[in-house]
Amino acid sequence: MIVLKISNSSEVVASKVGKFLEFLTPDSIDQSTVEDQVIKKLVENLAAEGIKGEIAAVQGIDLDGQDLKLHDGMKVRKHTSF
Repeated sequence: MIVLKISNSSEVVASKVGKFLEFLTPDSIDQSTVEDQVIKKLVENLAAEGIKGEIAAVQGIDLDGQDLKLHDGMKVRKHTSF
């Protein structure tokens, strides 16, 4: 299993849509938007290589160094099979 933590969602959104629009969007929307785009590109590239599997965006998990912390209310926000 692979865990990927994106830590600069706001900066990515700001670089794509501009600082003003990024200021108007909540960080949670920025995070979801970037995660969705990363998932889309990962699925495209992995499927093109013949790799089959599943990928999910999960809320309520935090990667902290060597520790994986699970929080109350953990849920799968998006799930895709490829």
